[in-house]
Amino acid sequence: MSPPSTLGILYHMPFWQDADGNLWEGEGSFARYVDSLAPYFDEIVLAVPVFDTPPSTGSRVRAANVTLAPLPYFPGPRQFYPMLPTMLSRLRAWVQRCDVIHLRVPTPAAIFAFRLAQAQGKPVFLLVVGDYEALLPHLGYRGLKKVLFSRYVAFEEWALRHMTARALTFANGAALRRKHERADLRVHETRTTTLGLDDLATRVDTCQGPRIRLLTVSRIDPRKGLRTLPAVVADIQAAGFDVTADVVGPTVGLIGQSEHDAIRAEAQRLGVRDRINLPGSIALDELMPMYRGFDIFVLPTRPGEGIPRVLLEAMASGLPVVTTDVSGIASLITEGDNGLLVDEGSPAAMTAAVLRVIRDPALRRRLIAGGYATAKAHTAERQAAAMMQIVSSELAITLRQSTAA
Repeated sequence: MSPPSTLGILYHMPFWQDADGNLWEGEGSFARYVDSLAPYFDEIVLAVPVFDTPPSTGSRVRAANVTLAPLPYFPGPRQFYPMLPTMLSRLRAWVQRCDVIHLRVPTPAAIFAFRLAQAQGKPVFLLVVGDYEALLPHLGYRGLKKVLFSRYVAFEEWALRHMTARALTFANGAALRRKHERADLRVHETRTTTLGLDDLATRVDTCQGPRIRLLTVSRIDPRKGLRTLPAVVADIQAAGFDVTADVVGPTVGLIGQSEHDAIRAEAQRLGVRDRINLPGSIALDELMPMYRGFDIFVLPTRPGEGIPRVLLEAMASGLPVVTTDVSGIASLITEGDNGLLVDEGSPAAMTAAVLRVIRDPALRRRLIAGGYATAKAHTAERQAAAMMQIVSSELAITLRQSTAA
């Protein structure tokens, strides 16, 4: 059969288009993912929300064959569902434009796009990148908000079961693969990455200066365990080290703003307010060079995601990684080889692991070397080729570029 010329990708990451026609994403990780798939199709059409007011900076989609099928801006399900009639009309037209449909899930629009694709006989493949069910206990919702979000999570769980039973499915990390795989259903494990070979640094050691600079890159919301960081900084300072921590990332909704304020309040209480920096979101194209100015990457995340792509970004930048053994992280990190895994994200456990890295140069250099090897094996180009090989084989479609390229 002739190659399918158009891939449609749906996700909730917002974009905008500038006066020159360039497409931009505020964060940048999804833009790089789209770029990695662009060589395999004549055109990619993104069904994504579009900012009402674009941010001042972002990361540009580099591929020239990517266009928008814009959806009204929605930061979450609460804004999405009141616009459902408009969304369905937009999604129906988008599906008609595309030959193959790719859904990154969970996301509010996915089940509706899936049903429309089925009705039009379009092949579909999924990439599961998160787990709302696992993160629900960590969000801190109360009362009616907890009830409503719990019902939404139950709906998303049903939608995922419905879609994964009927479509080719990839999952980000072993934990998500195990969750969605069944005796009669194979799920292909992958690792979401934004890296290219030119992102790999060359330094062999860190912690060489008078100040130890910790870095966390994360959305600021309760699932990430970021409230532990002020105590970690205070304890490392008490151990005799001049230490700071930068937490780079956006707040997510009102609960994210509450978490942001709680981190600042805890830092103030512990006397380390001037050592905790929260600069907000930084576009990936600007962030990648910044990684190299830090000494240790710390991510005290909780369950609810696959494998955070920031771990690979830190490894590529020559940062030893300290993180928690939750979700699919252990399928990327081998203890003592390319990172340190902490059983719980308590301040004491995180502090002990970070102090090991600071005090043990041989361990530190081993983690950095192991991180480079891991990052090199998980570039966006390699991931895309592996995924597209499976897509081509299982959906019986011919791609524009060979997956061996």
